[in-house]
Amino acid sequence: TGFDLAINVFAYLPLGFLLTLALRQLPTLLAAPTALLLGTLLSFSMESLQGWLPSRVPSNLDFFTNTLGCAIGAVLALWLGHRVFRYIATLRYWLAPGTHVEAGLVLVGLWLLTQLSPETFLFGTGDLRHLLEITPAVPYAPPSFLLIETAIVVCNTVAIGLVFFALLVERKSSLVLLSSFLALALAIRTLAAAILVGPQQALVWLTPGAMLGLMIGGAALTLLLLPPLPWRIAFAGLALMAGTVLVNLTPPNPYSEAAMATWQQGHFLNFNGLTRLTASLWPFLALPYLMLAVRKKQ
Repeated sequence: TGFDLAINVFAYLPLGFLLTLALRQLPTLLAAPTALLLGTLLSFSMESLQGWLPSRVPSNLDFFTNTLGCAIGAVLALWLGHRVFRYIATLRYWLAPGTHVEAGLVLVGLWLLTQLSPETFLFGTGDLRHLLEITPAVPYAPPSFLLIETAIVVCNTVAIGLVFFALLVERKSSLVLLSSFLALALAIRTLAAAILVGPQQALVWLTPGAMLGLMIGGAALTLLLLPPLPWRIAFAGLALMAGTVLVNLTPPNPYSEAAMATWQQGHFLNFNGLTRLTASLWPFLALPYLMLAVRKKQ
């Protein structure tokens, strides 16, 4: 379909863009063709290897659309690359001083990656049930599930909001950046559901528990921005641990399982496995970071 073709193009567009920027030490007229050649070889290799897999079919059309996406990315890098570097340099104006900020940005980037897994709770991380075969302690019932789901969204909204805000220089505009960051996470979640599950399921994450959790979590986050930084980091750690415990206590939702039953992961199988693994381990990376960050601030 046209949607599939567009996804094949956009999947390789960032590759062409970033490869061209990475090769900027080459002469200008060589960076983009070299990036296009590398992207083309990658796509050709992927399609050729699929000929050896019984469940996959190599496609000339996929190869063409992937190459087209890489070419568009390379052209955009030549056109906008210098502006991108200038923009990245200006980000320092918004970031707090300290060596912990770079690690925090990586951590926040990984958290955004976890939102690409449509079958997890909204903002929910630390789910170890599929790794350790944990049996939920709470049987499914709509009222209790709604309560637990709301609490999960509240805890994780508070945790990631405080972590992100700790990376910023405290200005009035920092609240705008925080709101924009949370809006970006919701946009990524919506886009992931549309691409991975189907356009008609783009808002499958917008459950009553998620809506209530976002409202309560947003209000709680606004209040918790008032205390000093060490207290905010402590609250972030508590919210992170509480959210992780709740995720592992929550029973499966049969309605969500029914909605996901038609999901054919296909060539997103390994990608989805990566995002789920990242979501499972993220709190256990974030908590040591918070402990180190508060020590450096003392």
